[in-house]
Amino acid sequence: METLKWLQQWYFEQCNGDWEHGFGVRIETIDNPGWSIMISVEDTDVRNKPFESIDIERTETDWLYCKTDFGQELDSFHFVGYGGPENLEEILNVFKVWVER
Repeated sequence: METLKWLQQWYFEQCNGDWEHGFGVRIETIDNPGWSIMISVEDTDVRNKPFESIDIERTETDWLYCKTDFGQELDSFHFVGYGGPENLEEILNVFKVWVER
């Protein structure tokens, strides 16, 4: 739960009357089963911070893949994470560590 509270605070700190209208956080389920996370980092302090992609496959249901990417459909830079059904917090922690580094 600590990670979720941290993400809430990070999101709130980005809200400046403009950012939240075009950017944000999207958490969805995927049919593997698992999670898909997209966090807009456009116009944030981490926009130009290097990120080394992470690709870990422990088992068929315990895996994660995280990267940063420029989304053509959103025309913005974002952190993207995918993972197994029990890897949601781990993906969010990857984002947290990157932001705080």
